[in-house]
Parts: sequence; C-alpha cells; structure tokens
Amino acid sequence: MAGVSSQSLAAAKKDLEPRLSGATLMLAEELFGVLDMLDSNAGLRRALTDPSRQGKDKSALVQQLIGGKVSEEAALIVKDLVATRWASARDIGDALETLAATVAIAVAENKGTGSEGLEGLENDLFAFISVVASSHDLQRALSETQADATAKSALALKLVPHAGDEARLLIRQAVLSPRGIRSSALVGRFVELVAERQERWIANVSVTRPLSEDQYSRLQAGLNRLYDRDLKVNLTVDPSLVGGVRVKVGDEVVDATAFARLSELRRKLAV
Repeated sequence: MAGVSSQSLAAAKKDLEPRLSGATLMLAEELFGVLDMLDSNAGLRRALTDPSRQGKDKSALVQQLIGGKVSEEAALIVKDLVATRWASARDIGDALETLAATVAIAVAENKGTGSEGLEGLENDLFAFISVVASSHDLQRALSETQADATAKSALALKLVPHAGDEARLLIRQAVLSPRGIRSSALVGRFVELVAERQERWIANVSVTRPLSEDQYSRLQAGLNRLYDRDLKVNLTVDPSLVGGVRVKVGDEVVDATAFARLSELRRKLAV
C-alpha cells in the first residue's frame, strides 16, 4: 500500500488510537464482519473507492448498509474510513483488516501490563504458525476452499488449545478469510502488527557513556512517569552523541543530545 492509500491508512490508525483504551473483541468482530461484506461485493468496493464520489456520499452508503446491524462505534469507524481516498478497491479492505486486527491486539494489550499481554498474544500466534508449518496435511486442510467453515475453524483452534481469546479471533479470521494468501501468512501479518504495538512499550535509549545503576534506575523511573507505563529500556552507548540522551518510544523521538541542540541552533541562525 503506497501513496494516497498509505496516507489514508495512517490517518485512520491515528483516529483509532483514542478508542483503543476501551476496545472490546466485539468491536473487532464487527469490523471483521464488515470486511467480509466488502470482500464479497466487488461493486460495493468500487463504489466506496470511486474518486468521483464525495466522502459524505460514501459514508451515507455505508450507513444504509450497516446502520443498526453493528454498534455505532463500528459504524463510525467504517464511515470515517470510506470517506477518505483510496488508490484501489483492494486497499480499503486491507485497511479495514488492519484496523480490526489492531482493535483485537489492543484488547490483549489492555490486559494487565500491556507488554505482557502483547507478548502472550504474539506467542499464541507464533505457536499456530509453527504448528501449521510443520505439517503439509494441515496446510492443505486449512487452504481447502470447499471445506466446511465450521470444521476448518475448529481444526485451527484445536492446534492452539491454550490460546487467548484475542489470538483465537485473529486465527479464526485468517483461516476463514485469508483474502488471497495462506492463513499462516496472514497470521504472520498480524504478528507484525503486534510487534508494531509492542514498540510503544520499549524505550530505545542512547547515551554518551555507561550509566551507573542509580542513573539507570532514575532514567527508568523518569521514562515510566513520562509515558505513564512500565517501559522496557534498551540502553545503547553512543559516544558520537557528544552529550545528552536520545530516547525513542514507538514513533516518538525525544532527542536531547548536544548534536541535536547544535543543529537546532544552526537552523535558527540560517533563518
């Protein structure tokens, strides 16, 4: 996904973020259900990605189709999604799949300490991928398009009997609606989304010289307060920083190095 579709997906993920603290698996299931509807109707996908149609008209069409059938929150997420521009009909489905999976992943994240919930989900998904990869018979059974959906779902979940509800939902979705790829490959994509989410719980810190135990403890405590979560700190010594500290948590970079301050000064002098 690139260009305008990539921009639209980035905006949709940003809009979704405030909703994730109270996310439920029901919301994820509803979004996956709307995705299945889009995937089964090529005409609808074309209508929702037609650049000549106004965003409000696309939203109104979605409201007619799913209004009252899903929660207001799910309907609003989908209406906002279709109101933006997409380069292809396939892209809007991929985007909705990403949003639905992100909701399920956030549910796992919200359990206890978020990093532990995400690690558990990742382990469950990896377990499924590993078991399927070890058996050609399983691969054939799960890719059989004429097989009964209930039987395929039951088989898939039997492979990971101790998986949590979030993993079971994602695995079931991948098996029943692989959308043109192997189910294990789609689960692999979900793992990538989990890893992306985990970055929010990891602080990659670069310093100019090794820290004492006390300095490390104060750094850890300060970052936990700043981000209001228990972060895992990965510490790297980089003498080229000249002085200060550089912190990266997810997409956010806090750069307090001497080099950064010098560069900012140079930019101001150049104005």
